[in-house]
Amino acid sequence: MDARVMDKEQGVAQVQAAPYYVAQGGECELFEHCYRQQLPLLIKGPTGCGKTRLVEHMAARLGRPLITVSCHDDLSAADLVGRYLIGGGDTVWADGPLTRAVREGAIVYLDEVVEARKDTTVVLHPLSDDRRVLPLERTGELLEAPPEFMLVMSYNPGYQNLLKGLKPSTRQRFIALALDYPQSEVERDIVVHEGAVSVRVANRLVQLAQALRRLTDHDLEETVSTRLLVMAARLVASGMGLAPACRAAVVQALTDDEDTAGALDEVVLAVVGDDD
Repeated sequence: MDARVMDKEQGVAQVQAAPYYVAQGGECELFEHCYRQQLPLLIKGPTGCGKTRLVEHMAARLGRPLITVSCHDDLSAADLVGRYLIGGGDTVWADGPLTRAVREGAIVYLDEVVEARKDTTVVLHPLSDDRRVLPLERTGELLEAPPEFMLVMSYNPGYQNLLKGLKPSTRQRFIALALDYPQSEVERDIVVHEGAVSVRVANRLVQLAQALRRLTDHDLEETVSTRLLVMAARLVASGMGLAPACRAAVVQALTDDEDTAGALDEVVLAVVGDDD
């Protein structure tokens, strides 16, 4: 599907293809309903299940610019909103990504928002309720979000603990969308398209993923993601054997423990064989 986006320098609409995305259910429709109704969206799901790709796909499909912020422990409210900078003897205000998105009517995507400091998310509250405003205390401005602006956040529920989690006062301002790893047929099609491999190779990679996801007796922080399958497929497409590609892209990516890696390698051998 194509989306029309505005080239700001030329002032003309150009056609840009939406990034490849295979819907698991009604997530694209929910995203679009939220956009039309000016509702913020919270996407939750395991690492590598397609949260970011969904946002990229929908931004292009809706014809809106996308501003992405990768959240981390040191992310402050000033990093989102903006700050005064000193240069050339002058003090100049520099908009942060959140402020820029509000001014431009963009979709702003806060990836893994629970990684940010808890006091950072408070700045989102006026934007995520019916006020849809962003107060800039440093400049005295009160920015009203245009209808095209949309706030989207994501996080991995598996990372949540007492220290890292969303406050109820924040969660309850958002429409929530839960994603998981795709069904086997959908995941196979994704691996074929993104990894440029045959259906046969993609099927074996998906079978490996299913086998690894069923493991319960190994202390893995996460299981194999669709992203890792695509990375393994790309190694195969480059000429590497399937088994060594799986060891490099899947086994070694999942664990540093030698015993656990050995156990996972046995699963690789059982599912894909010793294809060197």
